[in-house]
Amino acid sequence: MPTLKAQILKKLRRRGNWGASHTAFDDLPKSMPKHLRGDAKDAAEDLITEGLLIPKQTGYGLHVSLNPQKKAEIEKIIKEVLGD
Repeated sequence: MPTLKAQILKKLRRRGNWGASHTAFDDLPKSMPKHLRGDAKDAAEDLITEGLLIPKQTGYGLHVSLNPQKKAEIEKIIKEVLGD
C-alpha cells in the first residue's frame, strides 16, 4: 500500500494538482494496473484521512488535490518509496 500511496502522490504532483487545482477522485486509479484499482481507491482514501490530499465536493463528484501545507512530507514520501 505505501507504493500505491506514493504513486498517487507522484501522479498528482506531476499534474500540478496542488491546492486549488484538483482532479476527480475516480480518475486516480486509472493509471494503475486493473488488479490494483480497488486498492488504489483505498490508498487515496487513506491519504485524505492522513491530510495529504484535500477533498473537495463538487456538483459532479468528489475531487482531490495535494495539500500544499504538507509539501515537504509529500516530497519525502515520493522520494523514499519511489526514489524520484
